[in-house]
Amino acid sequence: MISTDTLFLSVVELGKLIKSKQLSPVELTEAYLERARSTGARLNAYAALTPELALQQAHAAEAEIKAGKYRGPLHGIPYAAKDLLAVKGYPTQWGARPYANQKFDQDATVIKRLEQAGAVLLGKAAMIELAGGMGYRFASASISGAAKNPWNEGCWTCGSSSGSGAIVSSGLAAFAIGTETWGSIVCPSSFTGISGLRPTYGRVSRHGAMALAYSMDKIGPMARAAEDCGLILAAIAGHDPDDRASLPAEQARFEYPQGSDKPLRIGWLEQKMLVPGGEQVIKDAVAVVKKSAGAFSDAKLPEGPWEAAAGIVVSVEGAAAFDSLIESGKVADLTDPSGKIGGYVNKEIPSGDFLRTQRIRGVLKDKMQQMFANYDLLASATLPVTASKLEENLEEGLSFPDPMGGIGNFLGLPAISVPCGFADNKMPLGLQFVAAPLNEQLVLHAATAFQSQTDWHKKRPPVS
Repeated sequence: MISTDTLFLSVVELGKLIKSKQLSPVELTEAYLERARSTGARLNAYAALTPELALQQAHAAEAEIKAGKYRGPLHGIPYAAKDLLAVKGYPTQWGARPYANQKFDQDATVIKRLEQAGAVLLGKAAMIELAGGMGYRFASASISGAAKNPWNEGCWTCGSSSGSGAIVSSGLAAFAIGTETWGSIVCPSSFTGISGLRPTYGRVSRHGAMALAYSMDKIGPMARAAEDCGLILAAIAGHDPDDRASLPAEQARFEYPQGSDKPLRIGWLEQKMLVPGGEQVIKDAVAVVKKSAGAFSDAKLPEGPWEAAAGIVVSVEGAAAFDSLIESGKVADLTDPSGKIGGYVNKEIPSGDFLRTQRIRGVLKDKMQQMFANYDLLASATLPVTASKLEENLEEGLSFPDPMGGIGNFLGLPAISVPCGFADNKMPLGLQFVAAPLNEQLVLHAATAFQSQTDWHKKRPPVS
């Protein structure tokens, strides 16, 4: 019988046990499915389970490993995929009622690559409807209901990858796949005390994934430890001719670990913490980061209308992506009051405003290239707050400047959020590292160095 302790092991730890045949992929899958049906249902973490597929893949993995055909560190590892990724023959609802019966006849590229790596798909992670593409005010903006935070079930998990955060944090899968257009990997990672990696734009194929903002959507891993994220990214990264934004093969390819002893130059971005106890948590985290940094100094982001410009891009491209839904009037079937009208508002944004954002993006790119000439990494608190209450109006409760989120997503910069402690309310806080494009190895290096000196990523929530 698989213990609950085993279900909270990292991908690396589970992989070693499976490779040495000390742990059965079939038994592990069955244990995660059982927990998903009980705890997962209470947390609204899954949109749907795929038990038949999971057990089929688990039995195949176990047979291959017994026969000496070990595929790698994800072989036999159970995971969840955000419900905007197509899985052949299974509902892919995009978190929204208008798509409740939607199915596809092929898998998303990310699903195919994880199958090739031998991973086991447990189910589809719940998400905010249309990944928030029409706007939303409440955590309940999902066909699955509000995803509950395992650290406090009266709180939310954040972002459109809300189910993915709940799943990993509460031990319902070894890892999950999330997506980020603006904050939806790093925010739930911070709110739920896990590690989440946002890759460089174009490094992971989006073929078979719901489109929100064509020039900003990214797919990435969410797991317990940073090194887990590195292994998962290595499996899902790579050029895909079916995604027109996919980077060339030599740039999209990612190997982990590569190994590096390079002393990192880290620029610290100070921000005011808005939760009691937050300042001390971040101060303590900075002290740890300084120990392994080659150089550490305060940094300042370039000033400009970056967040506003990025917001216009998301709004305009989102309205284009869901044009037929808006024109048909079926947006009225969405759950959130903002979602019912947001698309109509976004369609009225002048084309001139959108064109100006592209010029602004070019200016910002040049300024950030200059900044990364002086720093290998930028670091900051992931967010200045802890998890919001389930019933909170998010336009008020999560209304604060997010320059690094805006800049990072506008330019498609890689970033990772890792847990760094708890505020006075006993809820997790995150620390993030951001790098220039294609420098995932650097953010992973900094994050694993931090986690080698701390144990925040090993903490478990009180959820049963």
